[in-house]
Amino acid sequence: MSTILWIIFIVVALLAGVALGFFIARKYMMNYLKKNPPINEQMLRTLMMQMGQKPSQKKIKQMMRSMNNQTDNK
Repeated sequence: MSTILWIIFIVVALLAGVALGFFIARKYMMNYLKKNPPINEQMLRTLMMQMGQKPSQKKIKQMMRSMNNQTDNK
């Protein structure tokens, strides 16, 4: 009887550890991406020029604001 309880305890602890690790890693990555966004204004300007568009500062600011709002809503 004692062996079965230990096995159940180990399985429950393992599942709790996996769930806790997932949420901690998710929170860490969200904070990391918020502090270090994967794209900045210079990258956006270069991307628009490669697509054949002449980027204005107003358009770049608008696109950056839209991308930031999208990440904040999640």
